[in-house]
Amino acid sequence: MQNEMLIVDDLMLLLIDDKSGTIAGEGTLYYTLGGAVLVELALRGLVETDETGTIFNGLEVRAVKGEPPSDPLLRSAYDRIAERPRGVQTLLIEIGTHLRGQVIDRLVERGLIRRERERMLGLFRTTRFRAENPQYEAEMLERVRAVLEDGADPDSRTAALAALLSASGTLPTFHPAIRWSGKVYKRAKELESGSWGADAVNTAVVRTAAAIAAASTVAVTTAVQSGG
Repeated sequence: MQNEMLIVDDLMLLLIDDKSGTIAGEGTLYYTLGGAVLVELALRGLVETDETGTIFNGLEVRAVKGEPPSDPLLRSAYDRIAERPRGVQTLLIEIGTHLRGQVIDRLVERGLIRRERERMLGLFRTTRFRAENPQYEAEMLERVRAVLEDGADPDSRTAALAALLSASGTLPTFHPAIRWSGKVYKRAKELESGSWGADAVNTAVVRTAAAIAAASTVAVTTAVQSGG
């Protein structure tokens, strides 16, 4: 379904600050969005990882033969991976670099956000993003909050969103909607490491998705430490 909301769409929607109209974690956004696309492909059983590798030396991702995804954004990523296996951090950059504009366009087309163009100090042009369907975002945020604060068992999509938000380093900016605490931090790290609920934790697709989410954390941390 071409009009289906992807994890990367939902993630971008959450990362847009409704008050400022800016995007949290802009400096490493390409890693975060690239991770969301890879996680989606993993949850659909379209990619797998080399279980013998480790995240720290470049977990390898390869395509699984089957029906390619119909969504053009996912299809582009899948076709790239199908060319040859690649290290996950390489893919995060290759796939994520051009996603920002594409995902923003998708959200605008779906009527979930609008662009507001303005000048700062009367000189510099800037674009702010404003919510057009706040209820959709609020419901999604509540599901993530329940998982992180209340310890609710997540479905795989909500677990992916929570893990990727944690990987992006932006979770503290959601306070007080998601009250930042040691408990929330610990729960988020559990999700990053693959604790996605009793029903899903032993499935290969979830292990793959969790490994990719964790690899995104390493990529973001490395980028931040190196100054971008």
